[in-house]
Amino acid sequence: MCLIAFAWRVNPAFPLIVAANRDEFLRRPTAPAAFWGEAPHVLAGRDLEAGGTWLGVTTSGRFAALTNFRDPEAHREGRRTRGELVARFLEGDETPVAYLDRVRENALLYNRFSLLVGDPSHLLVYSNVAGTPTPVPPGVHGLSNHLLDTPWPKVARTKAALASIASDPDPAPDAILSLLADPTRPPDADLPDTGVGLEIERFLSSPFIEGPAYGTRSSTAVVVSRDGIVFVERTHPEKTDRRVELRFGADISVPERHPP
Repeated sequence: MCLIAFAWRVNPAFPLIVAANRDEFLRRPTAPAAFWGEAPHVLAGRDLEAGGTWLGVTTSGRFAALTNFRDPEAHREGRRTRGELVARFLEGDETPVAYLDRVRENALLYNRFSLLVGDPSHLLVYSNVAGTPTPVPPGVHGLSNHLLDTPWPKVARTKAALASIASDPDPAPDAILSLLADPTRPPDADLPDTGVGLEIERFLSSPFIEGPAYGTRSSTAVVVSRDGIVFVERTHPEKTDRRVELRFGADISVPERHPP
């Protein structure tokens, strides 16, 4: 993932509402969201090149998502894929606290990242740059290729849009997907300096990125209620939707993928 905005314990009826864009090279092989054959309780996409995933949920209400921390000087080849950090939490049954304590012990095996993990009662964030797993306070938060709530323009813009949706009595996944389609680039004076040069900073500055070789590959809306989860993934450039509604403790209905 390269952009995640989420409302945690803002709406009493919907404790977690997530809007997320995954930005990646277009040539990187990817499988869309589905239940995993070897772990049928996990619903997530798959990185078919290195393994793992960037965001997913489970039938018991576990949630995990990850962003890379943009720092080209610190990147090292040969380290473990960060996508396994999301996959292992979703596949397992450790508490978020216990899982992040274990991740922290092995943090140097991975290039820099920020990781969200949670269940229906807890949501924590950990970065191997910041160093300490921390409970996420109630509120609307944003995470891009830096630390939680770093006020990059696209983070602030997406948080504001999600805050409006999160206050709705019935937050709509379609509205979340619409806010994720925002191509607005901020003025150069507002851009961060992450060591990639001004042209690339501009290119990466909008919530939705579109380019010939790199861009937003999928947009995901997750709405968690007290009873279950609505999960909608829109893949790009096909603009094909995958919608799954699951109820905690009930049978899962998985409709076919269909155009929006």
